[in-house]
Amino acid sequence: MTYLLFNPLSNNSQGESDAKAWAEANNVSPEFTSVIGLDYKDFFGKLAADDEVILAGGDGTVNRFANDVYGLPISNPLYLVKCGTGNDFYKDVEEYEVDGKIDLLPFIKRLPLVSVNGIQQRFLNGVGFGVDGDTCLIGDEIREKDPGADINYSGIAIKHLLTKFQPKHATVEVDGEVTEIDHVWIASAMNGRYYGGGMMAAPEQNRLNEDGTCTVTVFSSVGRLPTLLRFPTFSGGKHEGKKFLIKFTGKHIKVTFDAPCALQIDGETVKDVSTYSVDCD
Repeated sequence: MTYLLFNPLSNNSQGESDAKAWAEANNVSPEFTSVIGLDYKDFFGKLAADDEVILAGGDGTVNRFANDVYGLPISNPLYLVKCGTGNDFYKDVEEYEVDGKIDLLPFIKRLPLVSVNGIQQRFLNGVGFGVDGDTCLIGDEIREKDPGADINYSGIAIKHLLTKFQPKHATVEVDGEVTEIDHVWIASAMNGRYYGGGMMAAPEQNRLNEDGTCTVTVFSSVGRLPTLLRFPTFSGGKHEGKKFLIKFTGKHIKVTFDAPCALQIDGETVKDVSTYSVDCD
């Protein structure tokens, strides 16, 4: 038996229809199961040895699923198919795709843990602190007023960078080594290469690296116009060796700003953050 798990709230409440469209297009006749309120321990515990599970969804759905099943002894085949509006995770691991599916288990067995404002959560792609976090917050506010709004995150980021966002002084601690950095616009902790709808913040990061480390990328630049001109280089992953990009690699990370702003965890926003920490298993 094949079970296809879907999130009915994903992709502006098109999650179920997206999952059924994928099944029809790929000639699969699964048992469709909503992830809302699903008891995963009970669900996986009742599966037969030859049952397979397919999760249909984007970054938000995969993040929530990975957190909910973290530590469970899953022995059945578990795959991911791409559905939803945000697919940074899928883009990062697309080379592992076979017949339109990706074996999900290797990528969710070991995930970093972010601690921020009393919240602890595993993340798939990255934690964004600064302009990117504020951009997600503004997008949330637009969607709250107009649930069907077509949100241009790149446009929001550029406008915010040019007008309201004030660069911060950052204290970055990685595996006990502390660095002070001025004029910081973004300070991200990356488990994968992509976040924020295709921004390649950490082009050399390998989520399956043997050391289990994350990459911290700090975008530091003086002046709004020079920062704007450098932003495409940063988002396009062409910033290796550039002076405005400071990179760290480690397992225990703490970033503190001298003034609060928003932070995003795989696209989910946390308001009024001054500091966050990441611990890699």
